[in-house]
Amino acid sequence: MCARVATTQWSQVLAARDGSDTEARRALEALCQTYWQPLYAYIRHQGSDPDEASDLTQAYFTELLEKDFLADVDPEKGRFRSFLLASLRHFLSHQRERAGTLKRGGGTRTLSLDTDVAEERYSSEPATGRTPEEVFERRWAMTVLGRALATLRQESTSEDHRQRFESLKPYLTGEEPRKPYREVGVELGMTELAVRKAAHRLRRRFGQVLREEIAETVAVDDAIDEEVRHLLTVIGPWDPG
Repeated sequence: MCARVATTQWSQVLAARDGSDTEARRALEALCQTYWQPLYAYIRHQGSDPDEASDLTQAYFTELLEKDFLADVDPEKGRFRSFLLASLRHFLSHQRERAGTLKRGGGTRTLSLDTDVAEERYSSEPATGRTPEEVFERRWAMTVLGRALATLRQESTSEDHRQRFESLKPYLTGEEPRKPYREVGVELGMTELAVRKAAHRLRRRFGQVLREEIAETVAVDDAIDEEVRHLLTVIGPWDPG
């Protein structure tokens, strides 16, 4: 596989293995700030209550960002998702050995984490029958797809474009039931053919944005398509709200 030039966040981190630098650390912090909610969900599904899960999530990031954060990175695996979950498991195993050392509200808050939002999202999804790993994978997929969707929404700058985006969004996410193209066309003042073409363009743009988002978390371009397939398999039809 051909390595990407180190311009994305995770590739910047990997490129600094032989001498971590400020930019690599900033890239890692940005990735952690973006993708902390799947870790919170994993910890919650292992049996921690919301307060404990919040403390453990914050303690994990404090340790990750204060130690030699590149020491455990395996460039051959190349996915930030895999690295993060593996290092969290390692952290939790040692944290349990030090049971009782966490104090509510104590210690340094390395990242700004809105755990109320994370708890609301965790509680809104049925977790019965899922392993902590499956809960983590689904929340990760929801985060990636949600960020791609938010980018598209931001690109719809005018009121007309925003209305069109909201009407066409179900054709991106698999929300059910979806209105027929003809009915959407009546609402938007467009022909059915025009709606079909607009939905096609939006799906194509969504795919581009999704690939760009995923590229920030993998080491090589060859991994992007595989990661897209994995995330879509994990998540199935979804309603991002």
